[in-house]
Amino acid sequence: MRYKHLWLAAGIQLTALSASAQTVQMTVQPGDPKLIVSKHIQGQFAEHLGRNVYGGFWVDKDLNVPKKGRIRMDIVEALQKIHVPNLRWPGGCFADTYHWHDGVGPAAQRPKMLNLWWGNTLEDNSFGTHEFLELCDMLGTEPYLAANVGSGTVQEMSNWMEYLNSDEDTPMVQERKKNGHADPYKVSWWGIGNESWGCGGNMTPEYYADVYKRYATFAHDYPGTKLKKIVSGANGDDANWTEVCMKKIPRNMMWGLTLHYYTLPTGSWTGSKGAATGFDEQQYFNTMRNGLQMDAIVTKHAAIMDKYDKEKRVALLVDEWGIWTDVEPGTNPGFLYQQNTLRDALLAGTTLNIFNNHCDRVKGANLAQAVNVLQALILTDKEKMLLTPTYHVFDLYQVHQDAQYMPLDFKSPDYVMGSEKIPALNASASKDKNGAVHISLVNLDTKKTINLETALPGVSWKNVSGRILTSNSVSDYNTFEKPNNLKLAEFKGAKKKGGNLTVALPPKSVVVLELK
Repeated sequence: MRYKHLWLAAGIQLTALSASAQTVQMTVQPGDPKLIVSKHIQGQFAEHLGRNVYGGFWVDKDLNVPKKGRIRMDIVEALQKIHVPNLRWPGGCFADTYHWHDGVGPAAQRPKMLNLWWGNTLEDNSFGTHEFLELCDMLGTEPYLAANVGSGTVQEMSNWMEYLNSDEDTPMVQERKKNGHADPYKVSWWGIGNESWGCGGNMTPEYYADVYKRYATFAHDYPGTKLKKIVSGANGDDANWTEVCMKKIPRNMMWGLTLHYYTLPTGSWTGSKGAATGFDEQQYFNTMRNGLQMDAIVTKHAAIMDKYDKEKRVALLVDEWGIWTDVEPGTNPGFLYQQNTLRDALLAGTTLNIFNNHCDRVKGANLAQAVNVLQALILTDKEKMLLTPTYHVFDLYQVHQDAQYMPLDFKSPDYVMGSEKIPALNASASKDKNGAVHISLVNLDTKKTINLETALPGVSWKNVSGRILTSNSVSDYNTFEKPNNLKLAEFKGAKKKGGNLTVALPPKSVVVLELK
């Protein structure tokens, strides 16, 4: 990659900031016109977990909200506004216990099952394949299905693909038509298993690679639908998993390879992960330090992929990412319901900048998750609904979808906490099909403004406008009583100075500028 951000690296000592705001020299480079920031970087995730599907997208028929059937329309409209590019379903860990055939046909005849992964709740299968694909159609989004490898069979997966994608006169197709959908759905995105190193079967990479090849052999294309087969990839910085998969699985058998990495405020999976609200600046700093590791992790896996795939034909998909905190007090621990603060929005902006800056390899990602689970875009409480600070970041960043990548050259000042330092500034830029340039900027420092003096060689522009997300504290959040505590506002801190752009970037803020 040609961008020159200075991300955190262990053992590197960086110079401390002076007490006053610091001016940063930045250059927006023309870049390669063929290098595109894939819209799929802004994908979302809808696992059967907690109140994501049931009580989120899919509500009780008597709930007094606008709905189509049982699909909640205020959620649909909010996600339409940010142009969600793909939606992953049904999991997650749930995917490897899910048997798709239980979720088709008349709802009253569908068998129930226990959701043993998430709260031991009774799953009635009322939200199944047809309902999910109807939701995707409403959203105008690409469905991304996860096939059951952990407890399923090759035949089960193959039948699902035939049921959805074939138009021949077979029993699977006849059943689909009987269930109300005459035409093929043409679903091309297929994950072959999920977290096969863990809840998807506790496999070794060598064993999984062989299992994957077996499943992928029977994942057939159908007329008008070429499958994008996706390998269940590594946990965090597990380089060996990526190495084995890239070495053992032929390129023509995979379109993509996944990566999962969650930001834990405490950095620990045992004991407390850290509070979603009411945290101090030290825990905020720790969260951002841990979140910035995403850059090094993506860089590490991309380098391994480059060894085996110099042409970059295999996409890296970070199809689970986000902040994972302790659940809200008094809620079911298996439902993973957490509040969403300005801190989480700053993490989202930072992470999306990292993905944008790795767009030569990262072709997709999925925030975990869309509604009421982990770093959700939307929270609901019966009839009430609110948009989280993270939602507003995706609203800001949608301007990058399928735009031409423009590398940035700058050196970040430090955000200092005790004896530790992390880069205060991260950013990414792109040019859309109409020639407008968009620059997304995140200032992680809670106290210091960053002044940017930005050169844009070769860019012709007259006006700059922008929007900002910020608040008094990084721990601020929206509530059902005050759903607009944090919302987007017009940003007036950017001006044209000769041929350059000057920006006064406030502390703890996400800003997206448009130059045209």
